[in-house]
Amino acid sequence: MVSALAAAETLTFNELKAVLGATDGNLSVHARKLEEAGYVTCTKSFDGRRPRTEYRLSPSGRRELGRYVNHMEALIRVTRDTLGR
Repeated sequence: MVSALAAAETLTFNELKAVLGATDGNLSVHARKLEEAGYVTCTKSFDGRRPRTEYRLSPSGRRELGRYVNHMEALIRVTRDTLGR
């Protein structure tokens, strides 16, 4: 979810569900956890009579994703160096 939101300014609940292949319940739980951690913001509105939930990656979420990617790249470098011996 975080990676998908990093690639788009906002995504609706249904867009995230389609991208991730997640169920409503699974996506709701993950979204709530990320929102509680401050990594994702959620905006609820209506599109006519239909509810619309949009998610956005917060500045904190963007920073943490960057730290995670840097950490994974370091692990990959070490693994490649080890395999190359």
